Amino acid sequence: VQLVESGGGLVQAGDSLRLSCAASGSTFSIFAMGWYRQAPGKERELVATITSHTDSTNYADSVKGRLTISGDNGKNTVYLQMNSLKPEDTAVYYCNAVVRPRPGLRYDYWGQGTQVTVSS
Repeated sequence: VQLVESGGGLVQAGDSLRLSCAASGSTFSIFAMGWYRQAPGKERELVATITSHTDSTNYADSVKGRLTISGDNGKNTVYLQMNSLKPEDTAVYYCNAVVRPRPGLRYDYWGQGTQVTVSS
């Protein structure tokens, strides 16, 4: 599975951005996709996830109500709509895909990351 992100940039506080992540390769095997972020000097943290077949979503408390994850199975693409951005949202955002070939076995795939910078 290969993942390519796009849509990052420099915005002001309160602005919106939409990140996209296009998956290619063995996309039929993807169990779930998600977005993680890593700010300078901090560990990578989960932002949001969505399962491939049920579209069930999960969000970090810090982004609930502002960021929305969605998927287009026909395009093998997942999106992250980011509204009301805050300076603390500044980070490199990474797309993630999870493959579970059988119970108890998990493989994670990562994109190259896209920078989001929110100025105050």
